[in-house]
Amino acid sequence: MKHTIHLKSSGLTALILFFCSVLAVAQTGTIKGFVYDKKTGEPLIGTNIMIVNNKSGVQSDNNGYFSLTLPSGSYTIMASALGYDSSLITVNLLPDAIITKKILLAQKGIELNAVEISSRKMDKTTRINTGLTKITPQEMKKLPSAGGEPDLAQYLQVIPGVVFTGDQGGQLFIRGGSPAQTGIYIDGVTIYNPFHSIGLFSVFETEAVRSVDVYTAGYGAQYGNRTSAIVDVHYKDGNKNNLAGIVSVSPIMSRIMLEGPLLKSKKDNGAGITFLVSGKTSYLDKTSKSLYGGLNETFKNGLPYSFTDLYGKVTFNGDNGSKLNLFAFNFDDNASLLNETTHTPDGNYHWKTLGAGATFVVSPANTAALIDGKFAYSNYDISLQQVGVPADTVPSTSKINGFESAINFTYFLPHYSQIKYGIEVNGIHTALNYYSAAGVSSTLNRQSTTASLYFLYRQVVNGKFIFEPSFRVQYYSELNKISPQPRLGLKYNITDNIRLKGATGLYAQNIISTKTDRDIVNLFTGFLLSPDQQIKDADNQEVKSNLQTSFHAVTGVEWDIDRVELNLEPWIKIFGQINELNRNKIFPNEPDFVAASGKAYGLDLSAKYNYKRIYLWGAAGYQMVRYTSIGPDGKKQTYPTPFDTRLNANALISYTAGKKKDWEVSARFNVHSPFPFTQTQGFYENLNVSNNGLSSNVNTQNGSITPLYANEINGGRLSWYHRIDLSAKKHFMFKNKTGIDVTGSVTNAYDRNNIFYVNRITNGRVYQLPLFPSVNVTWNF
Repeated sequence: MKHTIHLKSSGLTALILFFCSVLAVAQTGTIKGFVYDKKTGEPLIGTNIMIVNNKSGVQSDNNGYFSLTLPSGSYTIMASALGYDSSLITVNLLPDAIITKKILLAQKGIELNAVEISSRKMDKTTRINTGLTKITPQEMKKLPSAGGEPDLAQYLQVIPGVVFTGDQGGQLFIRGGSPAQTGIYIDGVTIYNPFHSIGLFSVFETEAVRSVDVYTAGYGAQYGNRTSAIVDVHYKDGNKNNLAGIVSVSPIMSRIMLEGPLLKSKKDNGAGITFLVSGKTSYLDKTSKSLYGGLNETFKNGLPYSFTDLYGKVTFNGDNGSKLNLFAFNFDDNASLLNETTHTPDGNYHWKTLGAGATFVVSPANTAALIDGKFAYSNYDISLQQVGVPADTVPSTSKINGFESAINFTYFLPHYSQIKYGIEVNGIHTALNYYSAAGVSSTLNRQSTTASLYFLYRQVVNGKFIFEPSFRVQYYSELNKISPQPRLGLKYNITDNIRLKGATGLYAQNIISTKTDRDIVNLFTGFLLSPDQQIKDADNQEVKSNLQTSFHAVTGVEWDIDRVELNLEPWIKIFGQINELNRNKIFPNEPDFVAASGKAYGLDLSAKYNYKRIYLWGAAGYQMVRYTSIGPDGKKQTYPTPFDTRLNANALISYTAGKKKDWEVSARFNVHSPFPFTQTQGFYENLNVSNNGLSSNVNTQNGSITPLYANEINGGRLSWYHRIDLSAKKHFMFKNKTGIDVTGSVTNAYDRNNIFYVNRITNGRVYQLPLFPSVNVTWNF
């Protein structure tokens, strides 16, 4: 009897403990909110929100948002961020309560202290960061820049694993991937061609940039439809408190940016409306000849590049941190490819990008989740008008347009963990008109709707181990194909200063490039959706699907030695399928496409030192990129890609001088091994046998001289590339808190003859930018 009572008592005790544990879980509340710059009202990214005397904490996201779920009680919260004074707030958290806080941090003018150093290390020990480089506007401005105009295009060149093909017509190739395999975004909206024909400048306005995340490999499932890399640019919303901006003038371009409140908030970071507009225009095609004609033969004939970029945004801010952004952009570029003998255009290029849309951030009062999304439409057109040259391997027109829409949900968990998921629906249309090497023209039009779901979970275990699985599933309507894409990131903190990391995953995309492996130089950047026709691979076998795929694996070690930050990453990418235009097409009934495959692998090392007046950055890497496809002789061939430069190294030093720290001098050195190219074996007269139908008479035609290419693709190598850039900047500050920066810069300081391209017909050489001095004046207010 007593035994039975004992059993009943034990069961009752267990039941009571169970309900107590449920009740304890229920006795929690949530502290959420946003962190802002006190002066401008801009959200602060990566702010550490920590509970004093407790290991719990989170980091603010790209919107400055944070959320902490804690047992009910009284807490002191510390917010700390690089370059800002820390802030302490006290919160009394009741059961089931959701408290919203806005934290304002004041900018700091003194050196890094222990809190800031700890804040930076917190990001390293709670995020995987494999293949990731974060860029700030301050870092971009430390780089010596052409014309004294800092630009993202120039800073991307010093990132490990990035290959830059030159000052004129330059494109970026990231860890074995082509430009078409890299997704580039402004606030989540795709920019298909962000780099101007004068490769030193992009469409991005440096002063409008809030942050840039560059994923060179192994990125998570929140990014899709690209198989190599991601460049994610986030713009500011506009100053909430005062009218501010810059006006800049140089011999290369003029630019202006304005930001400020349209409807000023009645309280700190309350409801209001802000704006941000920017514009820049280049007149290098005019000034290069008039101002620099006496310096070099290249300038005497002029640099035929010009562009205009316009961007505007209006932001509606709510009291609780929610906001709606409305934006529009117009980017325009013109260029010519000059004949090295006659100095007249062999071809004129023009591309234009138009777009508009909306992004939003919602912080519902009754949940800890953050909801954000987008809807946008954009159109990109490019055309090539050939002058006095035969139809070759370059297309003549290309277009890509469509809409993008997405909604994302983010939940912050204790100890820097996180859950994020979302849905995307995009519609894309492409049109392409191109010529094969035999002069056979093709016109291709394609449309597609893609839909995708993704889920990402990050768990930080005991501050040592980080586990981040993610999964994306994407549907491609034009291929009737569902693509599952699992991905995984891992990190182990051996100590606070030594960390091991790795990432892997499957990736897919349905957008292909119009560029060719025979191009020594090609300013034409066009796009096309994966075809609906049957494609054969290098083994002459029909592929099962026309979807392009890749596999990434990257590992690494981070090692902080005193104030030096070292990062070493070996990586590999296997491109299971790469759809290419059939450049060997001779007859109209032959296929327009072939399926290639590829493998890229390498090793990248970077080192960074940033303390007091000195900023040092160094990066060196080795990579090998090889494709397998059908050669000109119709046989299977494995060959290096045009951007397989193997060795690449960059070194950057910047020093702040003067008692008031109003001087800054910087230098950058870049060297890389030669680019490959397909050699020319001879020439033949290209006759159009169908010019006049059945009445065509080849005996009376005057055909054009056409190169005869070697069967070995990219069997030759150009010369080594190297140059040094220098700059010095003086800052003048006035009593009304405005200032003027005067910058003197020299690009290619020792006048190195780096090859731009070689004319196949005349064998004449055209070089990249020669010694190029410039002065820039920028008014900040």
